[in-house]
Amino acid sequence: MGRILRRTRRRHHHPQGQLNRRWDTLSGATSEPQKQQVRRSRRDRLEAEKLSILTSVPGIDLDRLPTLRDHEDPKTQRKRTPLEFNQKTLERFRDFIDSSVLASPSRTAIGAFFLVIIFFTIMLSLPISSADGQRVALHHAVFTSTSAVTVTGLTTVSTADQWSTFGQAMILLACQVGGLGTLTITSLTKLIAQEDLNISRLGEVGGIVKAVAYASFSIEAFIAMLLTPRFLALGEAPHEALWHGIFYAVSAFNNAGFTPHSDGIVPYGHDLFLLVPICIAVFLGSLGFPVFIAIQRNPFRPSHWQLTAKLTMVTTLFFFGFGAFFWGAFEWNNPATIGSYSPGDKILNAIFASVMMRSGGFNLVDMSSITPVSTLLTDTLMFIGGGSGSTAGGVKVTTIAVIALSILAEARGDQKVVAFNRTIPESSLRIAISVIVMGATVVGVGAASILIISGADLKEVIFEVISAFATCGLSNGLSSSLPPAGIYVLSGLMLIGRVGTTTAATGLALRSRRRLYKFPEERPTIG
Repeated sequence: MGRILRRTRRRHHHPQGQLNRRWDTLSGATSEPQKQQVRRSRRDRLEAEKLSILTSVPGIDLDRLPTLRDHEDPKTQRKRTPLEFNQKTLERFRDFIDSSVLASPSRTAIGAFFLVIIFFTIMLSLPISSADGQRVALHHAVFTSTSAVTVTGLTTVSTADQWSTFGQAMILLACQVGGLGTLTITSLTKLIAQEDLNISRLGEVGGIVKAVAYASFSIEAFIAMLLTPRFLALGEAPHEALWHGIFYAVSAFNNAGFTPHSDGIVPYGHDLFLLVPICIAVFLGSLGFPVFIAIQRNPFRPSHWQLTAKLTMVTTLFFFGFGAFFWGAFEWNNPATIGSYSPGDKILNAIFASVMMRSGGFNLVDMSSITPVSTLLTDTLMFIGGGSGSTAGGVKVTTIAVIALSILAEARGDQKVVAFNRTIPESSLRIAISVIVMGATVVGVGAASILIISGADLKEVIFEVISAFATCGLSNGLSSSLPPAGIYVLSGLMLIGRVGTTTAATGLALRSRRRLYKFPEERPTIG
């Protein structure tokens, strides 16, 4: 046999090794010193538990050692009380919920809305929910439940005539649950996606949930205290005035648009004491919780607000003035709407319509009687919607703001999109474009489906489909005349409109990844 020559190899410190170590650090891989530190901590725990003899037993891997007290002698092990077992089970259940929600917040939002809609569908299907004591048709129960939970406000039957007091209470509760769920889920998912909060457990964001509930209940209580005395002054009984005040306050702040009166609020079209509080509630509900946080932290220093709050306030005020001016101008001489009103009432109706077109759902005029150009304006404002993390629907005003700023930057020749001395990343622009394209696609497919099912006029279908997708609630009467298949299509559009844009934006943000390589650039011909 020949001699085996062992040649010592000199180790070269290659840059690739440094790259691997850096990549392990970025990817969360545990280094060797960290593992040794974990082992030392477990040894300390073993000594504290008087089980230090296990550290010297060969073959025991401390990394695989589970709960330490489970290895005690059964004779010396302290008996746990049923309360301790329940607490341990509750902790495990909470860990499971935490991991599920944080792993896929968008899927959790969809599942939560589905379960709530099913529950209220069952409640509205009960005979006690109907005014005549008879079971309502399933498609009406599904549509009303979906409209209430998604805080849309579209109806196929009269809320005042079809539903009993119990049924109306279920609708109001569904609006409240849907509004709180929308504020909470959208706020948390966007904060998780944008990494505005370092969230490791849902228990750590309990303060956000409490703040959302506290703000919602406070505003609704304030609006109810303004509306109830007015209903009393109009001759209603005390219990009816209180019920109507609470109903309108909850429905307005959650941008639901449901009314307990058969004629809605049309008979109160000249009453400032009713219209102004409802407008304030809808406007506040359409701003969103991020704006509430910014105002709470810096109420008199808007320059210290986050970019989302600044863009939301600026674009909301812009579209408010834009809609009020042009809707009033287009309907000023329309005898079927506000043409015969005094100038003051015309301005009041224009302001009210501008607030409601972006998600409120209340109307003072017959929407089928407005001019075609006003219909186009309403379609546009409904599709835009309100602020992110709010009870409003649509593609959100911040999405439109990002698109407008990028167009302005391109027109100026700027390399970056800047707003309020902050650079907007390109990923936000891609998400904004994706949300708008997805929304337009859903509206197109929904409109085509309704046209095939009902054969109605295109203008009416587009109006109703956008109102359902944007969870606005304004209607020209098409919803109540659709067959069951068309009603189910609108129900799906309402659900997609409520969780679809949030899911799309959050999912795209969470799926963003960084490549370790880059392809050569080549500019295609556009336009």
